Amino acid sequence: MTEADKIQYRASLKHPDVEEPIDLWFYRPVGFRVALLGRRLGWTPNQITIASIFLGIGCGILCYPQDLWLNLLAIVLLILADIGDSADGQLARLTHQYSQLGRILDGAAGDFWFVAIYIAIALRLTPEWDIWCWLLAIVTGACHAQQAAMADYYRQFHLYCVKGKQGSELDDAKEVARQYSETRFSENPVLKVFLWFYRNYTVGQERITPQLQKLRKKIKRFEEVEGFERFEGFEGFWQQLREQSLPLMPIANALTFNCRAITLFIALMLGMPWLYWVVELTLFNALCLYMVYRHESMCRKALFRLEGLHSR
Repeated sequence: MTEADKIQYRASLKHPDVEEPIDLWFYRPVGFRVALLGRRLGWTPNQITIASIFLGIGCGILCYPQDLWLNLLAIVLLILADIGDSADGQLARLTHQYSQLGRILDGAAGDFWFVAIYIAIALRLTPEWDIWCWLLAIVTGACHAQQAAMADYYRQFHLYCVKGKQGSELDDAKEVARQYSETRFSENPVLKVFLWFYRNYTVGQERITPQLQKLRKKIKRFEEVEGFERFEGFEGFWQQLREQSLPLMPIANALTFNCRAITLFIALMLGMPWLYWVVELTLFNALCLYMVYRHESMCRKALFRLEGLHSR
């Protein structure tokens, strides 16, 4: 990789604080090559995202047979899907092809993958478990969705602390609701549908994080009324917030893709796909609850410090 490529590669990353070791070792370098190829061939980030969705659905289909080699191929397809999921964001950052639809579609890609995987596992277990496996799939899927939503939310907030609004995709539920109401189905049906889901997604994130919402409102007041430059002048506030948020990033990363993929791989190789759901319901739920508790406590303390600084 030339020095120019290295500069572009670093520009294609989010930030070291939120990058996972496996991503930095494998997915980001490979995704960067795909992004460079896509830029040369005129691909858009959304096209890569859509391709990754089909690869992930293919993974789900191949999780259904009780065949070790087909299940191994399913994992290969899931790895390829995640390479695409990495490449679309890297291509967007390299070419500045940002769009809200792209952001929503990128976030929804993983949902398509795992819905297909959950359905396949439920179909596979139905002869033995009957309807109970479908009830378990629904409960586990709901937990999975909540875990992934909170992990993404906290990662975006951390990026906001580090890089500001321009370096984060931290959205506001009220703003998303406004965009949804202003988007006409007849003019843009795809965006309208995705905004409906995304509106509910952001509302759910904010409902679970009351202390973070209070902190965001306080920060927004500084931005709009007193000027962001003056707010940044409060010595050490941003740095302290980043330092307190940083230890939670490995937990947030554990609730995204790589740990889930490894767990699924082990479960399929053991011929026990239900084991993946067990880990979801126990370990991943426990990690999510702990992460939310720690982050809310951090925001409560940050809000107290901010109010103290404001009163000086």
